[in-house]
Amino acid sequence: MQAKEALFADLVQGRAQQFQVPLYQRTYSWTEKHLKQLWSDILEQAGLLESQEEKASTHFLGSVVLAPSPQNDATFPRWLVVDGQQRLTTLSLALAAIRDHVADTAPHQAQRIDEQYLINKWNSGHDHLRLLPTQADRPQFAAHIRGRLTEQAAGSGVATAYAFFRRKLVEADDPAAPQDVFRIEQAITSRLTLVAVTAEPGDNVHRIFESLNNTGLKLSQADLLRNYLFMRLTTRGEHVYETYWLPLQNSLSNDELEQLMWLQLVLDGDDRVRRQDLYTAQQKRFEKSGTGEAEIEAYIRELHRRSAHFRRLLHPEEETDPAIRAALRRLDAWQAAVTYPALMLLFDRRERGELDSPETARAMTYIESFLVRRMICRVPTNNLNRIFQAVPGQLPLDVPVTEGLHRLLSSENRFWPDDADLRDKIRTAPFYQYGRWQQRKLVLQRLEESYGHPEPVDFAAAQLTVEHVMPQSPGDEWLRVLGEEAADDETAEELHARFQHTLGNLTLTAVNSELSNHPFERKQDLLHGSHLEMNRRIAATERWGVREILARADELADRAIALWPAPLRGVGRAERSRDWQLAHQVLAALPHGTWTSYGDLAAFLGSGAQAVGNHLANTPGVANAYRVLTSEGKVSDGFRWAAPQDAGSDDVRARLAADGVRFTATGAADPAQRLTADDLAALLAGTDDDRADGEDTAQAGTAEAPGEETRAERFFRQLAADDSPETVEAVRALFAHWEGLGGWIGHGAGHVTTSAYLMLGEVGGPGRGIWPMTLYPGAGRGGTAEVVFQYLAAREPFTDRALRAELLSRLNALDGVDIPEGKLELRPNIRLSLLEKDSNRELLTETLTWFRDRWEDRGTS
Repeated sequence: MQAKEALFADLVQGRAQQFQVPLYQRTYSWTEKHLKQLWSDILEQAGLLESQEEKASTHFLGSVVLAPSPQNDATFPRWLVVDGQQRLTTLSLALAAIRDHVADTAPHQAQRIDEQYLINKWNSGHDHLRLLPTQADRPQFAAHIRGRLTEQAAGSGVATAYAFFRRKLVEADDPAAPQDVFRIEQAITSRLTLVAVTAEPGDNVHRIFESLNNTGLKLSQADLLRNYLFMRLTTRGEHVYETYWLPLQNSLSNDELEQLMWLQLVLDGDDRVRRQDLYTAQQKRFEKSGTGEAEIEAYIRELHRRSAHFRRLLHPEEETDPAIRAALRRLDAWQAAVTYPALMLLFDRRERGELDSPETARAMTYIESFLVRRMICRVPTNNLNRIFQAVPGQLPLDVPVTEGLHRLLSSENRFWPDDADLRDKIRTAPFYQYGRWQQRKLVLQRLEESYGHPEPVDFAAAQLTVEHVMPQSPGDEWLRVLGEEAADDETAEELHARFQHTLGNLTLTAVNSELSNHPFERKQDLLHGSHLEMNRRIAATERWGVREILARADELADRAIALWPAPLRGVGRAERSRDWQLAHQVLAALPHGTWTSYGDLAAFLGSGAQAVGNHLANTPGVANAYRVLTSEGKVSDGFRWAAPQDAGSDDVRARLAADGVRFTATGAADPAQRLTADDLAALLAGTDDDRADGEDTAQAGTAEAPGEETRAERFFRQLAADDSPETVEAVRALFAHWEGLGGWIGHGAGHVTTSAYLMLGEVGGPGRGIWPMTLYPGAGRGGTAEVVFQYLAAREPFTDRALRAELLSRLNALDGVDIPEGKLELRPNIRLSLLEKDSNRELLTETLTWFRDRWEDRGTS
């Protein structure tokens, strides 16, 4: 069996093929719960694309196990889906829904989706479908893929899933929650990763299926990380376990411990990591930094310290300060676990002496207000996780913590409603139909407490529920009162529907069943005896209609505004605390003949494109600011010279041309000259290459342990997984030519993706010689050869820019290669598939011979 990570697009698109679900598999069974979780993950990834954070982690969807079908043939590959049919079926239905959603407005895009992912265009019958479900699901699935829904049967899982995605796509078109449908498509096809496990023809697929679906208790992320940590503590493990880990483990459940470990990562600045990726993310952090026992012990000691903070979130009664304890109880009742990163930050700062208890309590009122105002104003909650996970990294550094949190949550991209919005929604929004029931109850409870009654109700003990004063099922008397207020164009029933669920018509009571839908006079008698001040005020009113509901709404709005602080005015977008000097440095380093985009620069900085544009427009003296263009290579419509003295200078296009930027026939900057976020990072990374110069580079035949595959075998296995046999053979021929020139092939130690270096010099000797390029398998995208111009700039004789320019010219002679001169300072890539052409392979071997000769002639001229 072979396993590799692949994107959904890599798995299903390309030449005609079919994935067949065996008959022994169960029918399609994903429920709305599964679909909602997947949709949430898709929207999260689409949001990352929208914010141009392409480098953020993709979402791991699970595994797909394939085996050659008995019906397989060379011209039409067929694969049995041993495991993963639920994922493949669901994603196919989602793409079918997108196709049908855009069919009228973008028919060519609909056809593209169909042919890339859903059908085999030139095949007929069952072979027309790229995914062939079990017989029970086949008619339904085929009807949806072919777009003929006359066969649709109510209640089938396939039809339910398709309808779910059609509904969600319509919702996503809502201007209040904009989501580009093609960005959603891109998230599905290029942001969801799978582990594709391919069985060999001789493998027993039934045995594989049984083992994959065998039930058992899986290790949690906390278990995995604990085992990893103590495996690394070879000498201090017992001490650390008894001193820190055992008390930590005794104070928290396994699930709570896992959550604390995740919060630790977030507080340390890794705000994009998902909890299910905790183990991998923390392991990478430790291994990247070369962590030893002392650092492992410090990490566990810090977990132990922060566990006391975390327990207060879980058990507010352990907090000694009354105001903070009350705030924690309210947030706990709100079920506001999304706020934990911000709360943990506040408690950490309090312990360190940066905050006192009153300031901590005040900061918590901002968090509560943020949640409550958004709920009352019906702001969607789907981005709350991202908002609060970003708090540690985005908290302003130039003001005290409490003011910084107030400012951060007030950012315009946080949608914290102001007083006017709050007042309007309290008057008009159907409060009873939004949020969780305990949240609605808590809002009314806080409003009741604001009256400061001398004998307040014990809400913990009282069995209170939310009551409609004007009932949901009004009798004739209620409709008569409403009819007196109805305008000519609105009936009493319509008035009732508009105001029945608004906050002004709601209260708390323990006698909900007695109040029922009685006339107001009967309700007055019951409310007079209530211990709640708000009910006594309702009872003191002579009648109850729209005027009274609106008057009470205004009164409650005044109290809500006083209870829950408003956001600050005039705060722009929230951005990470950063030194804009980094942007200035990288722009000043732009090579001649290159440009970059607002999105690329933003991704490099960890910012947003709009923030980058605003900064450049309002900051005079930023070198090469005019070389930041839109992603299409056009000058932004909002561009203006930041410095007055530049206003009368040449126009932007003339300045770009003078800097060597070429333009296409459409007037856009040449996309080949665009520097990506990775390119920008490389500009400031220096010329030292720590990959082949380090001790991890081994000769081609080196194995890491007896019996293991060699690094060369691993390289070609990974290359063959993504590239054609012709490309693999071309690379083998290239290596043979290089060795014939006196070079040798070095390989990196990577297991997920390895590498190969075309080395010159003594094998294993000091300095490791020199190399012109590094080859990488494609990891699902096709292999590449990285030309290391940046590294060569510090190696004789290629410190001579003219020699590097000649190398570039020789490479550009290959058909399909067009490296701009500006990338002589970087590490551009060439696709290895280009070597399938005999002419390209010959030109490259000539170029490598020229490179070898220049290196051997160094110092002789």
